[in-house]
Amino acid sequence: MTAPALYHSLPPSAACLPTVILALLAPLLPLLAALAPRVESGPSRAKLVHGSLLGSLAAAVVTALLVGLHGEAHSLCFQVDSLTAVMLLLVSFLGAVVTRYGCHYLAGDPGQSRFAKWLALTLTSVLTLIVSGNLLLFAVAWAATSLTLHKLLTFYPARPAALLAANKKFLFSRVGDLCLIAGLALAWRCFGTWDFQEMFSASANLSSGCVVPLAFLLVLAALLKSAQFPFHSWLPDTMETPTPVSALMHAGIINAGGFLVVRLSPILVNVPAALNALAITGAFTALFASVVMLTQTSIKRSLAYSTIAQMGFMMLQCGLGAFSLAVLHIVAHSLYKAHAFLSSGSVVALKKAAWSPTERPAAHPGILVGTLIAAIALTAGMGALFGLRWDADPGVLLLGTIFLMALAYLFWSLWATTHEPALLVKGLLAGAGASGAYFGLHAGFERLLAGSIPHYAPERSPMEAAVMIGVAALFMAVTILQAQLPCWSTSRRMRALYVHISNGAYLGTWANLLTARIFKNASTTI
Repeated sequence: MTAPALYHSLPPSAACLPTVILALLAPLLPLLAALAPRVESGPSRAKLVHGSLLGSLAAAVVTALLVGLHGEAHSLCFQVDSLTAVMLLLVSFLGAVVTRYGCHYLAGDPGQSRFAKWLALTLTSVLTLIVSGNLLLFAVAWAATSLTLHKLLTFYPARPAALLAANKKFLFSRVGDLCLIAGLALAWRCFGTWDFQEMFSASANLSSGCVVPLAFLLVLAALLKSAQFPFHSWLPDTMETPTPVSALMHAGIINAGGFLVVRLSPILVNVPAALNALAITGAFTALFASVVMLTQTSIKRSLAYSTIAQMGFMMLQCGLGAFSLAVLHIVAHSLYKAHAFLSSGSVVALKKAAWSPTERPAAHPGILVGTLIAAIALTAGMGALFGLRWDADPGVLLLGTIFLMALAYLFWSLWATTHEPALLVKGLLAGAGASGAYFGLHAGFERLLAGSIPHYAPERSPMEAAVMIGVAALFMAVTILQAQLPCWSTSRRMRALYVHISNGAYLGTWANLLTARIFKNASTTI
């Protein structure tokens, strides 16, 4: 698989400068707000940081308009294309919302000024990561994002659990940084440059012995950054931090691993084995975390495991070559999950009113099989309507099938209580509408990002076929497992299994012991 011809080196020109300068205002404004002298009071610093993020959002809007009108801009160490514009809008918008929320959340707290400062520096690091057009600058911003976030995670130093989680996150992040540093050395050896466009244009013509280890290092760095199995346990434990930080982590921090894969996808598409590893790890993480999520009693921990599952699904999308869908997933999940964290207090009432598996009667398994078959048929039909074929777009169609499996389970759970024909018709119409929205949004984002990411379809080889069949079988098995939980909930073995699952198979416990041993004292921060 070769990178598309659109990845060629563009010489810096005067026409690029206005777009690049406007894009650079997005990270520059919160940096100035964080470093502004003579602003000591908490409310004043918080309001200044919030105002700077509103300015970043305005700069992101104008940058997106310029990219739409004049195309991508590449100057010095910065790259501004459609992918950059989408992520700038997302992060600056969420940053403005989170900083506004933080003004009220920490009102009266003696550490409000310090919190606002590190919040602004964290957003500066993320925004710099987005506009980077050079792997060295990208790596510096990548590490800075983790280091500044660490200051937020340890905002309450008197909480041992928060410090342990922050140290665990620090440990995994440093391993990810080492992977990226090693990738820097390999990239220089392979390409003789760290400029993205020059790397992309040369990657297809290099020997596999050079590109393969680089691709696997990048994949491993992405998995560590996005809390993928078995490096995931730090994310649920960081719920000791203030709620604005939990929401902030979805503004390009926990998603940074996916952004790394999408940004460097022109290199990764030349190494199908790396993408296969990404797909398998992402699929397993998504299923593992989604099952653990069902057993959590804490709202914030449940949301954290949901995030791990969503990041796993995003990695699966990248591994299957559906990069535009991964970007759509980043946007939708970031907006939804940030809202969920910021409104987590009101979710408690909904949680109490929700049905538990033991309260819901189980319908006949044949109904579930019928809904799954209908989901597959809807995917095939709607995909054909949008011009997609299994031989050209297998990843997109497989992901559509998985999405509709989840929808089929939702409707099956409703039909477990009633069998009204009207509800059946409404379910089929909703499924058709959801599948149409899925393929329509995919087509829209694919056109939007056509100049930023390559088109990739897994090769028709036994390995790729086995990966796709295995992924489909895993999701089918978990769907059936969830459907049959009401029948199995009275089993003694299932109750014992429930305890083990609720503890995340004790991977977090082992990670805590390792962290405490490395740092000698879990109550000592970095």
